[in-house]
Amino acid sequence: MTEFIQAAKEKFGKLLEEQLARVEVMKNQADFVNYKELETIAIGVCGGDGIGPAITGQAQRVLEFLLSEEVKKGKVTFKTIDGLTIEHRAEKLQAIPDDVLAELKECNVILKGPTTTPRKGDPWPNVESANVAMRKELDLFANMRPVRIPEQGIDWTFFRENTEGAYAVGSKGFPVTEDLAVDFTVVTSQGTERIIRAAFEYAKANNKTKVTAVTKANIIKTTDGKFLDTFKEIAKEYPDIEADDWYIDIMTAKLVDEKRRKDFQVLVLPNLYGDILTDEAAEFQGGVGTAGSANIGKQYAMFEAIHGSAPRMVDEGRDIYADPCSVIRAGAMLLSHIGYQNEADKLYKALDICTITEKKLVITGRNTGATSAEFADYLMETIEKL
Repeated sequence: MTEFIQAAKEKFGKLLEEQLARVEVMKNQADFVNYKELETIAIGVCGGDGIGPAITGQAQRVLEFLLSEEVKKGKVTFKTIDGLTIEHRAEKLQAIPDDVLAELKECNVILKGPTTTPRKGDPWPNVESANVAMRKELDLFANMRPVRIPEQGIDWTFFRENTEGAYAVGSKGFPVTEDLAVDFTVVTSQGTERIIRAAFEYAKANNKTKVTAVTKANIIKTTDGKFLDTFKEIAKEYPDIEADDWYIDIMTAKLVDEKRRKDFQVLVLPNLYGDILTDEAAEFQGGVGTAGSANIGKQYAMFEAIHGSAPRMVDEGRDIYADPCSVIRAGAMLLSHIGYQNEADKLYKALDICTITEKKLVITGRNTGATSAEFADYLMETIEKL
């Protein structure tokens, strides 16, 4: 038994060294990029795999349409990045191959399609999730997901911590013996403070009046307790914004409570809880296929669809019928992030018209409905009329 414990101590010690080194990096970080001061904003379009290239291609068309004058002036450029396919990643045995990572780092912001993460039994080697790797490599610590359904009074924005919590070292847990396995949850002062401050700053900038923390601090007292304590301290710096907190189990129930769910505006929460809650919230908007997501750091930002790569649609020749709304919504978030709020507002409004109020085209994922290109054309025609 002693040798098992000693081996576990060595592995745990190495993990602690890695996390303490990460803390030092965070302490020395520069401030957020000011896009207005950049001579050129480089937008990388990374199709990923499966249906990713098909839907990101249509989103790129829409963004280029909205930013046509900025492209002509040279203020905005688009760069297509093709190398994040599962085939290339498997060949290199890397979650993000070095050549692709170098291309990504040449961009200021990235519009990303879904990528395949191999599961047991798949014909691919067990490479790490490209999403997880990108968040780590580019330090994209804030995952922001809006869910907006005006007719139901729902206007939520979730700030999910991306780099810590239960997912931070998810691949580094270990079986101590045949009978005992251990995983880890990691929380740092720096990581917690920056995600919570990002949520309050967003609320302040967007005239939101309430920020809610979601934890399980009554049971997970050390890490969730640190998150909640930090939230309460930072909340004092924003006296004009109401701050409250809920536990994750009851919060999942309150989001389906028609009387209470209208009370929530901005929610900030650790990684695992954010993953669960944002998928639940997306169902109100039509499912994860309709939702976009932002992953924001101080130097880089990545915007993506939150659904999978749907390889079966490609195998059946149906990728041209894939719904591009999720990645187009992510494109609207990208526009807002880099300072083109008027263009973002037009895109959001056109999406509401095309998918809710007017809805001249229907996407079914098959030849019974519109292609993604036809929908993008419809969307751009609608924007022109606004």
